[in-house]
Amino acid sequence: MKMEHVDGRDAGKVVLFALSTCGWCGKTKGLLKELGIAFDFVYVDLLPPEEMDNAIATIEKYNPAGSFPTLLIDDKNVIIGFREEEIRGAFGK
Repeated sequence: MKMEHVDGRDAGKVVLFALSTCGWCGKTKGLLKELGIAFDFVYVDLLPPEEMDNAIATIEKYNPAGSFPTLLIDDKNVIIGFREEEIRGAFGK
């Protein structure tokens, strides 16, 4: 699945699974940019059906509810939803 990259400081592997129409997803993306964190993101709802199924299966490994936004940090720390304090804390900000 093709992800878009946002440049910033390296804070490990940071991946945001989002929906293009989700306000909380937009806030999460904006916060990562504000913090200057490098990350990859994908708008799952804009993927072709086959890739969308793959993305949802990946999300559900970390977030069984399959909700958005799902932020994955180094394949082990998962933040579900827009949780500003948790996100800032994960990056020492």
